[in-house]
Amino acid sequence: MTEQRERSRRRGQGELEALVLAALREADGPATAGWVQERLGDDLAYTTVITILTRLLAKGVVTRERAGRSFSWTPASDQAGLAASRMRKVLDAESDREAVLASFVTGLGPDDERLLRDLLGQSRDEGEV
Repeated sequence: MTEQRERSRRRGQGELEALVLAALREADGPATAGWVQERLGDDLAYTTVITILTRLLAKGVVTRERAGRSFSWTPASDQAGLAASRMRKVLDAESDREAVLASFVTGLGPDDERLLRDLLGQSRDEGEV
């Protein structure tokens, strides 16, 4: 009964994408959807894996290249890049970018604020080169 409940439990938004992406990162190189499905176990249909990979491709999170009649998939960025992409998407969806950024910055702890200032300083320095 517990096993059945676990299988029927709905996954949270983005959970499947994170699982598929994690599997791709474990690969030694480009991986097929079949390889990803095998890594994730039998409870995930091949068509579901293809759907998730296609969504990740549309988001720019993975790349694909033709491999015979199929495709090989590769992560386009690491976890930090994926998180940054989600942050940009949220920011882009808001009409008052200044308010969103100001609210974000004021909510940072001292260590994160210092890190952000350092990163912005580095970015400015690189732009002057």
